Amino acid sequence: MLMSNCASVEEETKESESVAAKEDDADHHPYAFHVSGPRNVSSPNWRDLINSSWKDPNYKRTVMACFIQAAYLLELDRQENRDEQNALAPKWWIPFKYKLTQTLIDERDGSIFGALLEWDRSAAMADLVVIRPSGAPKAVLALRGTILKSLTMRRDIQDDLRFLAWESLKGSVRFNVALEALESVAKRYGSSNVCVVGHSLGAGFALQVGKALAKDGLFVDAHLFNPPSISLAMSLRNIGEKAGVAWKRLMSMLPPKNEPLVPNGCEEEVAPGSVSGGFRNWVPSFYGQNQKSSVDLRKWVPHLYVNDSDYICCHYTDQDGVNDKGEVNNDKENQSPVVKNTIPQAAAKLFVMSKGKQKFLEAHGLEQWWSENLELQSAIHSSRLITQQLQSLYSVK
Repeated sequence: MLMSNCASVEEETKESESVAAKEDDADHHPYAFHVSGPRNVSSPNWRDLINSSWKDPNYKRTVMACFIQAAYLLELDRQENRDEQNALAPKWWIPFKYKLTQTLIDERDGSIFGALLEWDRSAAMADLVVIRPSGAPKAVLALRGTILKSLTMRRDIQDDLRFLAWESLKGSVRFNVALEALESVAKRYGSSNVCVVGHSLGAGFALQVGKALAKDGLFVDAHLFNPPSISLAMSLRNIGEKAGVAWKRLMSMLPPKNEPLVPNGCEEEVAPGSVSGGFRNWVPSFYGQNQKSSVDLRKWVPHLYVNDSDYICCHYTDQDGVNDKGEVNNDKENQSPVVKNTIPQAAAKLFVMSKGKQKFLEAHGLEQWWSENLELQSAIHSSRLITQQLQSLYSVK
């Protein structure tokens, strides 16, 4: 009997030591929240009922980046067989009073590529936060980017190549899963209470599922970190546009056949009822200037965070002629979006980090977006790539 009790005590001791070892490993892991997470970021408290931290764009950007990190760590926890006791991911959403309600799984390899996080009312009540702070979304869909590990690398790179070749992710299994999850919570809570966020490849998915909902009149808040901007389709289109411009310049140098040259500075007058005049009057109507669409699609203005040293996303800063002088508005982060053209243009809040020349992994990393003393330039305009990505929202069906 004594031997049996001793064996039982020994087993319990080994089990407790194993649990302690796991917890100690999690505490010292480089991806642990208190090791690599943001500093000086507060958890919601009763003061947020008066002045919500979520109204601060820096705080909101930091939390959204943390939620994406949680999506990355959910997959890493799965690959490294971590359990509830030593899992890394929960520490990245628990401080902000959110809970995991759904993991997005790629049926091809079983990998986790996203997470649906919802406001945890019971956890908030425990800290005397009786109502959700103003600006805090009820639900956030966080989508991770590429993980270069053997268990998920194949499918991640497959979607990377899909975007590179076609500039679209609609053919991916992940697109349909993410769209269904986002649409479900947007209809349940109202689109104004829902946010979609993503990093790198995940930002590409977030942009495209958000755009798909915008076409149906559901405008969710979108925060996209280092969104992909490189594709063969874009390169071919740019080559075609440059060739078209060169051809037009060449043709403009040649005199019209059997017609006199028009002196410089003179313009041909067009009769009010002529074909040309009618076409000019029709063009603004096509872009929605003279007729109202059933849905005002200009309400959807995603937030894009790019580093100009990151060659994957830096092309979002290429200008597309915002105003007559081709100027870009540079201001603080809380500036509201402005589109100066009379014809509606695709618009986004574009936040640019400029630190000079950086290494790619540093410039493309997610951790930079919750670092201290982060200074961003806000370029609110319709860049060339933003227009290409969002122009389908502005065509009249």
